[in-house]
Amino acid sequence: MDMQKSKMTRRGFLAGATAVAAAAGDVLRATRPANATAALPVPTAAQKRWADMELGMFFHFDIPVYDPRWNWRSFKNHPAPALYNPAKLDTDQWMEAAKAYGAKYAVFVAKHCSGFLQWQSDLYPYGLKQSPWRGGKGDVVKDFIESARKYGIEPGLYASVSANGFLGVDGPGRVKAKGCWLGDPSAETQKRYAKICEKMAEELWGRYGDLFEIWFDGGALAPEKGGPDLLPIIDKFQPNALLFQGPPDAKNLIRWVGNERGLAPYPCWSTAADGTADDGTKEMQYGGNPFGGRWIPGECDVPLGHNRWFCYNGGPNWTMDYLVNMYDRSVGRNCNLLLNAAPQPNGLIAENEMKIYAEFGRRIKQRYSNKLCGTEGEGENLELAVPKDAGPVNQITLAERIEFGERVREFTLEAKSGNGNWREIYKGSCIGHKHIVRFDRITASRLRLAVSKYAAKPLLRDFSAYCN
Repeated sequence: MDMQKSKMTRRGFLAGATAVAAAAGDVLRATRPANATAALPVPTAAQKRWADMELGMFFHFDIPVYDPRWNWRSFKNHPAPALYNPAKLDTDQWMEAAKAYGAKYAVFVAKHCSGFLQWQSDLYPYGLKQSPWRGGKGDVVKDFIESARKYGIEPGLYASVSANGFLGVDGPGRVKAKGCWLGDPSAETQKRYAKICEKMAEELWGRYGDLFEIWFDGGALAPEKGGPDLLPIIDKFQPNALLFQGPPDAKNLIRWVGNERGLAPYPCWSTAADGTADDGTKEMQYGGNPFGGRWIPGECDVPLGHNRWFCYNGGPNWTMDYLVNMYDRSVGRNCNLLLNAAPQPNGLIAENEMKIYAEFGRRIKQRYSNKLCGTEGEGENLELAVPKDAGPVNQITLAERIEFGERVREFTLEAKSGNGNWREIYKGSCIGHKHIVRFDRITASRLRLAVSKYAAKPLLRDFSAYCN
């Protein structure tokens, strides 16, 4: 994420894309007859495992925390490496925050838009080797990954190739500024930058073992347009990593949902028509495309408040109710939630924020502690008997067996009351990996899922009712 926000985040998507996404339901109804049977895209094994994780944690820490007024897009007056001094850095504490919140994976910004290298590297003279911290021998990437594995959390890395303030590079990965270390913009400096990105990828992806997720942020300029040739490096070192806005020809892609508030649109399909990078691809529907030919599910990235990704004095501003509802509108809308943590300049997450992550995790667990009944099955209708002593219902979760594709296209939820009559309580479209439906408390003897449109026989792995 940028320190200084441009008018378009995640970077340079079409301005009208949200309107396109909002019309996805109309496209669904108009394009293909109901109940058609067709070959469906399915997730790779890595994508299926990623979806089952549901919750991840982002860690934004970089040299701008020591000079928060600096704008990397100025391409000058870079914060001196001598400023970098996280004297109390404790990546185990970071993982304690992730564990408390319920995260199963974590992503660290190894190289953000500043260009500062937070591992041992000779790519260019702006990083930990130039800092007096730990005698110039620190490696936060190594610390982060070791802590993640110690706590049973899958590690991932963010390393933008689309922007680099030290080298005068801005989206979609072109050398644009004069007077920077790399040299003035030219075909030659563009080639040099592409080679630096390739070497950076080899270092980050080749030194630390398997990575669960790799964040590109803004995509990667295609090699034929002057960008780095990254696919062979991915195939060699990280063939099973999930790639956020990665090269469009890669497998295991995941995409952005169009905002940094942790809120997916609805419907939000896991399939897309083309790729997910900002440059050189066609897919601009944040809500996906139910008839898209590729499985590229959505991830909801969000800071703890104020739309700020790095530590600053304002602190968090989300209420706990907002955070809990965010879970419903991200994980509950067929996406993963990637919640940010912003360590302070001393390298520790603030104690008040640690408490927020712990309370958020506790509230999510509490929401699912009172399961009244549940089932699984296949076909157009699935019924659920509510035990007589169960009490009222106010939440239903649905989940498809996504290894066979997203099959459900339109459905209703119905409740049978004491007089024996069925009434509709909800109408929806996308289910996918998980869909959460909340409503005012009702009393029902039976619940029914009725699928009216589908691409192939519906296969449900979960249909459960809760009260909370």
